[in-house]
Amino acid sequence: MSHKKETTILLLSLMVTLGLVGGGLLLFKDEIFPENPAGEKTPSNKSVSDRISFGEKILTPGDVNPDKTAGVQALANKDYPAAISSLETTLKQQRNNPEALIYLNNARIGSDKSYSIVASIPLGNAPNSALEILRGIAQAQDAVNSSGGIKGVPLKVGIANDNDNPEISQQIATSLVKNPDVLGVVGPNASDTTLAAGTVYNTGKLVAISPTSTSVKITNFSPYVFRTVPSDFMAARSLANYMVKDLQKTQAAVFFNSQSNYSQSLKTEFVSSLSLEGGGVLREFDLSQPNFSAAKSLEQAIQEGAEVVMLATNTATLDKGLQVVQVNQKRLNLLGGDDVYNIKTLEVGREQASGMVVAVPWHILGETNSDFPQTSRQLWGADVSWRTAMAYDATVALIAALEKNPTRSGVQQALSASDFSATGVAGAVKFLPSGDRRAAVQLVKIVKGERSRTGYDFEPVP
Repeated sequence: MSHKKETTILLLSLMVTLGLVGGGLLLFKDEIFPENPAGEKTPSNKSVSDRISFGEKILTPGDVNPDKTAGVQALANKDYPAAISSLETTLKQQRNNPEALIYLNNARIGSDKSYSIVASIPLGNAPNSALEILRGIAQAQDAVNSSGGIKGVPLKVGIANDNDNPEISQQIATSLVKNPDVLGVVGPNASDTTLAAGTVYNTGKLVAISPTSTSVKITNFSPYVFRTVPSDFMAARSLANYMVKDLQKTQAAVFFNSQSNYSQSLKTEFVSSLSLEGGGVLREFDLSQPNFSAAKSLEQAIQEGAEVVMLATNTATLDKGLQVVQVNQKRLNLLGGDDVYNIKTLEVGREQASGMVVAVPWHILGETNSDFPQTSRQLWGADVSWRTAMAYDATVALIAALEKNPTRSGVQQALSASDFSATGVAGAVKFLPSGDRRAAVQLVKIVKGERSRTGYDFEPVP
């Protein structure tokens, strides 16, 4: 492909991205924030206390709803009736606002006795993923408090914005460990962040359950670090099996980010899994390289005999992965990890991404044995994502552990017990001694549709 053609395609892709409006399905809505040259989101100089809120400050970027602002101010002043009134009004206007629902439930608790957990999420630089996670936590909190609490004691939820930054996540973890009221953490989001913060949680003996961190390095990492999402091992096995058995292809090229633990993990597991299936990875392309060229890399892959492109991108390199999708022009089959499950993939990829198969932990249309799809739609007004489901499961696991023993050591012992079980979105939530959850992976395909309002949707692979 000529340099001129490559430039044209990439410019068109960029124009599509920048020209999009935020009217998409709530579980996908995304925003773009500045990055430094290494691809990491630039951390702000906010203090740790500014990053943590139980309702006294708004953490969601750009949220200027006046009623929510009034509710948060009232909550900071401990004027709980006024906070309740303002936050209820907010939710009548914005029913899909999980931060408002969490703060409303906290306001209803007021100064009464409660058990506290905190969500550690990247609101500052990945608000889409963060809000998806918050919806699961908010739904679980709302459900348990509406039904009488944990043996009569309501659940209070704090929110911490870690920006998916390992250094910030460690600072937040240190603050949470020092707060004796905090009995558990849901998060962090990214594998690198979980591994960094996990060292602090381990030392401080505070349980953290990540709903979204998939790196195989988290397995057996700490007796205080758990996760409700399957590891990259499971996703890679499913994708490799689909490639060989369903697509009947054996040769792949993998695009990944060497600076991301998640991306490295998924890439390595896919290479191993494909080898076990009788196939092979002909070439690995590092998206983090400053001289990376989507067109040149793809042409090299095709010349060497690749039949499939596997995108093991993370959030920081998704845009480069979508450049590969654009220049591919549907010549090679496309596979992707769970980070590709994003509104941007549908908006930018469009017809060029049609047919791509992505491995995710759960999909709302693939769930037939639970009332969660219906209850979540009633609460939020739209379908929710796998991140919401896995965050819900992490929260109900903490709730079940608190019911057994509402102390930090009690929570850890309950989750580690061989007979522990909590009722999650898709069956029981149980943990292996490694901290992993034994769970299946759902393959989804990009097809034409209107659920996301982009003209394309992710639908379960039959």
